[in-house]
Amino acid sequence: MGSERDGDAEGRVLARTSHALHGSAGCIAEARRLAAAFLDAARRTYDVMVSAQVKDLTLLIVSELVTNAYKYAPGPMLMNLCITRHMVEISVWDSDSTLPTTHRADPGRVGQHGLEIVTRIARSFGVQRELVGKRITASLPLNGIPAQRLCP
Repeated sequence: MGSERDGDAEGRVLARTSHALHGSAGCIAEARRLAAAFLDAARRTYDVMVSAQVKDLTLLIVSELVTNAYKYAPGPMLMNLCITRHMVEISVWDSDSTLPTTHRADPGRVGQHGLEIVTRIARSFGVQRELVGKRITASLPLNGIPAQRLCP
């Protein structure tokens, strides 16, 4: 699926894209590649300021959300990316209706830190059950994340 531009009024969508992912080996790298290409196109084509930090954090969130879907809801998934004047929003739909849980910070735990990281860096985070499956959505401000939010 491609990208589109919808207008540029305050809070309105400037650019968006949706991609069906096959949910097999390689889909995480594919999702990161598609997200990077979308952000680069938004910068070039729509004159949206996407800093290196926001691009890196967007790709991190994409990786974590798609990895969770790949690990816990095998099968196809849908990734949506949306840019407004102030935010980039990432959402991933998968077919499993089981809602994820975040764990308390535990430096001794191996693994299962993905949603903990996403909720720490995202401006907003939400999980919504759908008629089939669920959608996990996170957003980042385009002007970057203050350092105190990144490091406790």
